[in-house]
Amino acid sequence: MVREDGKRNFALRDADGNESSVFSGNTPRQAALKAARRLDDVGGSESSATRHEIRLREKGTDKVHIYDAWAWNEEAPEDAPDWLQGRTDITEANVSKKGIEHLDE
Repeated sequence: MVREDGKRNFALRDADGNESSVFSGNTPRQAALKAARRLDDVGGSESSATRHEIRLREKGTDKVHIYDAWAWNEEAPEDAPDWLQGRTDITEANVSKKGIEHLDE
């Protein structure tokens, strides 16, 4: 279901089908990037980061978007905005779409 601002909600699903968190975004990829930044296993660089499969169910539909996701820490930029000042590193993330499944539920 699309909100008035154009964003959609996506629920993060585990292997058992339990939904623990909800991420919003204009596209499934945007929500997947938000979810990837919250991975527990964050690498020191993009090349050394461990890939994890994440599944996001689009609220109001039977679609489950499947991504490989990975995250890593980088040094905060010199020209960081005010709200980021004082932090030495930031978490970056990337995702690669594997496909879409439809739930039978």
